[in-house]
Amino acid sequence: MTFFYIKALHIIFVVAWFAGLFYMPRLLIYFTEAADQPEPARQILQTQLAIMQRRLWYGITWPGAVLTLILGLSTWYQYGSTPDWLIYKLILVAGLYGYHIVCHLMFRQQQRGELRYTSTQLRIWNEVATLFLVSIVFLVVVKDALSMLWGLVGLVAFAALLMVGIRIYKRVREK
Repeated sequence: MTFFYIKALHIIFVVAWFAGLFYMPRLLIYFTEAADQPEPARQILQTQLAIMQRRLWYGITWPGAVLTLILGLSTWYQYGSTPDWLIYKLILVAGLYGYHIVCHLMFRQQQRGELRYTSTQLRIWNEVATLFLVSIVFLVVVKDALSMLWGLVGLVAFAALLMVGIRIYKRVREK
């Protein structure tokens, strides 16, 4: 019975973590685009966005990531075995934590006022969390390596569609 409560909490904190991973790149984009605004709007926007970034990152995203890890490891321990699909999931989750760390570095740069990426680059980066989410959910639900292979093919196609969508959106915005 405890297993299901821990698993439910794990899923809840995964959702909270992803909420932060989806919203933080958007805030990074807005912060970058605010740099193109004339003063005093630039300063006002960037100050407010920096506050929002800090609250999101330290109040939702990091706690969600840490509790996801703790509860996920607990669930894995209680599961009692490591099937193939779980190994693949753990590899994807490790990649997701890598994405999280890179987002943290970008967040820290912007908090120092360093703008190293264009808003278009950040829009592309924003879609990486979606790719991880789709991969992990399909793998957990289907639990089959061959299906995972087809899922990865679909994921590449999905990523290509996202890139096309980003380019179209960029053209529409520039007009």
